[in-house]
Amino acid sequence: MRITLNICLYLSCTFVSATLISDSCQIQGHFKLNGMYQGGDFIIGGLFEVQHLKVFPELSFRMEPEQPQCEEFYMSSFQQAQTMVFAVDEINKNPNLLPNITLGYHLYDNCLKLVVAFRAATTLISGTKNTFSNLNCTGPPPVIAIVGDPGSTHSIAVSSVLGLFRIPMISYYATCSCLSDRKKYPSFFRTIPSDAFQVRAIVQILKYFGWTWVGVLYSDDDYGIYAAQSFHQEMQKFGGCVAFSEIIPYDNHRDIQRIVAVIKASTARVVVAFSTDLLPLMDELLLQNVTGRQWIASEAWTTSPVLHLPRFVPLVGGTLGIAIRRGEIKGLNDFLLRLHPDSDPRNNMVRIFWENMFGCSFENGSRDGKKMCTAEEDLNSTVNEYNDVSELRASYNVYKTVYALAHALHDLMQCEEGRGPFIGNRCADISNLQPWQIVHYLQKVNFTTGVGDHVSFDENGDALAIYDVMNWQPSSDGSIVVRTVGVVDEGATTGKVLTLDEDALYWNFETKKPPRSVCSESCPPGTRQATRKGLPVCCFDCLPCADGEISNASDSTECTVCPNEFWSSQEKNHCVPKEVEFLSYEDPLGISLTTASLLGTCFCALVMVIFAHHRNTPVVRSNNSELSFLLLVSLKLCFLCVLLFIGQPQLWTCQLRHAMFGISFVLCVSSILVKTMVVIAVFKSSRPEGKSKMKWFGAAQQRGTVLVLTAVQVVICAVWLSTASPTPHKNIQYIRSKIVFECAIGSVAGFAILLGYIGLLAAVSFLLAFLARNLPDNFNEAKFITFSMLIFCAVWIAFVPAYVSSPGKYAVAVEIFAILASSFGLLVAIFAPKCYIILLHPERNTKKAIMGRTAQKK
Repeated sequence: MRITLNICLYLSCTFVSATLISDSCQIQGHFKLNGMYQGGDFIIGGLFEVQHLKVFPELSFRMEPEQPQCEEFYMSSFQQAQTMVFAVDEINKNPNLLPNITLGYHLYDNCLKLVVAFRAATTLISGTKNTFSNLNCTGPPPVIAIVGDPGSTHSIAVSSVLGLFRIPMISYYATCSCLSDRKKYPSFFRTIPSDAFQVRAIVQILKYFGWTWVGVLYSDDDYGIYAAQSFHQEMQKFGGCVAFSEIIPYDNHRDIQRIVAVIKASTARVVVAFSTDLLPLMDELLLQNVTGRQWIASEAWTTSPVLHLPRFVPLVGGTLGIAIRRGEIKGLNDFLLRLHPDSDPRNNMVRIFWENMFGCSFENGSRDGKKMCTAEEDLNSTVNEYNDVSELRASYNVYKTVYALAHALHDLMQCEEGRGPFIGNRCADISNLQPWQIVHYLQKVNFTTGVGDHVSFDENGDALAIYDVMNWQPSSDGSIVVRTVGVVDEGATTGKVLTLDEDALYWNFETKKPPRSVCSESCPPGTRQATRKGLPVCCFDCLPCADGEISNASDSTECTVCPNEFWSSQEKNHCVPKEVEFLSYEDPLGISLTTASLLGTCFCALVMVIFAHHRNTPVVRSNNSELSFLLLVSLKLCFLCVLLFIGQPQLWTCQLRHAMFGISFVLCVSSILVKTMVVIAVFKSSRPEGKSKMKWFGAAQQRGTVLVLTAVQVVICAVWLSTASPTPHKNIQYIRSKIVFECAIGSVAGFAILLGYIGLLAAVSFLLAFLARNLPDNFNEAKFITFSMLIFCAVWIAFVPAYVSSPGKYAVAVEIFAILASSFGLLVAIFAPKCYIILLHPERNTKKAIMGRTAQKK
């Protein structure tokens, strides 16, 4: 910015001083610049890197500064300059493009130095006339636009000045993404994609081969710094990581050794380089025998022949890089060979070229003893980069640049008055053309070259992004040859940005396959990535998904929770329906409980048969046979209700199981209660004062009491089922990996009242039986009832905590076990002693034996 202000101040002061002195402007001096010139109606300026200024003259400020002397002539750059001349000549011969208008050119060599580039740019925009008397500033400007500068740093500086005057500058080789900033560089365009596109193209290659762990080297200039910044950003979007990032020094051998050590120590097998000079680094890598790396070249060195020597094949053979689009320019080769020098000092660049091409000199008495140039030397006898048109890349961009300017100027001249794009629908005045008007038309340029390439600019002045993918392959003579193996086209209509011919690729590895370059191997489905602390996101461990979670893709960053009715598979890579768990008849536990239930039922039936067969015996008759049969029926129902608890829950089984259970047990316990009361009543009636009490415990009263007590439970069940009926329910809370298919009780209060009523009857029965436990032996039924009710109460008291703490189907099994245990307890405790006497000791099953024991006891 300081340079810009100084130049503007200098130009302003010069103009003011000149107008105060006279009516004409006089140029203050001339820079010594090498160039080429041809007049025309409109002049196009150009800046090219033809020579190299190695030593800048010393500035003592005690005498007029010496003009810099450029050295080292670059044939390829001169070819680019001549391509601009060829394009201008071709346009002038084209009757359909800019008819009746002749284009001229004025080209300068920047000598690869910013100070020379600035001198050339200011010379172009101010003109080369010694005096200028037209102070109204009418007529065309000295140049309507400038082609170049090829360097990003030069373009940044020069364009910042030209942008103040809205003079268009179209670079054919400056790639810095910073130049896309329209606020800083409003009149800058380019026919080469910016580094932002270049970086995206490189990332496409990395993505194609799965290289997520790469190193980055970049030059210490605007090109390298901005490219590296863009690369880091794009790698983050892509999901890759940069293993190391180093600036390549220009002349510090110690830093180069340090970078080589970093490359050797890194696990990254792929190295990306954004630089124009890698020779010192490559020499050091070769010296230390650092091979086994896959190099990715930016467009700045992809086609550079510096590293194509046979000694570099083990190091950089197989390099993949991107290069600006190669084109074919018909007639260029013949044009280049027709070139001849002249005596015009404005064309001294051609004379310098001639001297370097043929090793001669146009000056008499040359100090280095060179022969005199005759200007009749034959270019057809030479073979070098100048006349090599097989790989036209930068030159092809120059060609497109000149044509873009010609099309913009052509569109400007086709404007119809009253329909123009400027204020008041006006068109540009050809006689007083303003550079900013050309900027407007450049922004809308849209044409196709002779080889079918589309040329246009986006809102930032950038060209369409298209690159050739290049591969460095060994040639027959042992050197390296660069071959095109694919293309990166962001504007591809197919949507496929990168196209590669994998069969044409050369890999400089023993396997002849692309290397693996990852910090951590891919996580398979069923696992997730866990980033290692302090390392980039590409360095991670693979952790298996938790139970109930899955990942069905590789490199998942997190696991997905399965839906409620699904669970993770064993591999944790997909969800499977949860196992539905219930106590089934096929389950071993279900089979065991079903067997126990049926055995209990059979035992009850057997006892009923025994009692029915011996119904007239004293043992059966003395123990109230009717209540005994009713008790056996209720016990049989208790055993059978267990079957409702087994199998897949359904609405009717859920409703019946607890109702059947509650009513059966109340019938059973009420029978025992009445039986106990009868025992006590019989004992009381044996005494003289209690003979009248038996009338209240006749058969009718016994049946009525049992029915009333059972009816109460029936009412409780009816109310429960009608208000909050138990229903089938899939419970996913007990066991996360399974669905427990159970019967939801509906109303906790209803279930509690049902159990509470059974418990109340059992407690009363136990209490009465306990109080009557010391009755005479012939009335020892109370002892058996006491023992049976003790078992019953113990079982159901233990049931509550066991039921609450049991998960899933085991809760049902606990309830069934309680039913079976209490039922078997009642059956054995009450009926086993009687069956023992009936079956094994029939001699004791007589009234005399029973009465005898009583008398003996007395």
